[in-house]
Amino acid sequence: MNTYRRRLVVQDPKQIVLSDVPFQTGQEVEIILRSIEQPTVEWKNDLRALLKKTQSLPQIQTLTEEDIVAEIEAYRKGQ
Repeated sequence: MNTYRRRLVVQDPKQIVLSDVPFQTGQEVEIILRSIEQPTVEWKNDLRALLKKTQSLPQIQTLTEEDIVAEIEAYRKGQ
C-alpha cells in the first residue's frame, strides 16, 4: 500500500482539488479527509502553566537523567 499525505486549506467547500498525485491512471485509491484542529491560545497557556508547575516540584529538582532512563526502561518492560 502506498500512502500519500497532503495538507491543504479548503478554498471552496464544494470542491477539493488534488494534483500531481503519485498514482497511476486507473489505480483505485481511498480518500479520507480529516480536519486538523489547531490548539487554542488558552490550551497552550494551560499546558505551559502545567509544565512550569511540574518542573518546580521539589521531587523533580533531584531527578537525574539516569532516573528518567531507568523509569522509561521499567515502563517498557511493564514494571
